[in-house]
Amino acid sequence: MNETVLTYALYLGLAVAMTVWVARTLHRSGRIFLVECFHGNTELADSVNHLLVVGFYLINIGFVSLYLKTTEEVLGARGVFEALSGKMGVVLLVLGAMHFFNLLVFTRLRKRAHLAVMPPPVPPVLKVGV
Repeated sequence: MNETVLTYALYLGLAVAMTVWVARTLHRSGRIFLVECFHGNTELADSVNHLLVVGFYLINIGFVSLYLKTTEEVLGARGVFEALSGKMGVVLLVLGAMHFFNLLVFTRLRKRAHLAVMPPPVPPVLKVGV
């Protein structure tokens, strides 16, 4: 097996493993936020959580697949590590961006859920400057 094929195999293994780990972490920790967002409706929260994880897998594994090809030939162990570190660095940055995107979605859902159950604003009692 030449170095380029070895790099591809290591890259796919590491990138898919990292994607699975991040998706499981998001699934486990995101459930709490979603249950709150959906006012304790655990069935709906679990369903949305599952759909978010499926979307996360599709986007990230699709990106990993598209980013597989390397334009330069990999020569020797040093070349394997250099190509692998560059590719994995980009994949980790994309996973981090997806993680923060998910946090943004969860935060907005949570804020919207809190606004829906807040009491109406209290009208002012005094007029100032009259």
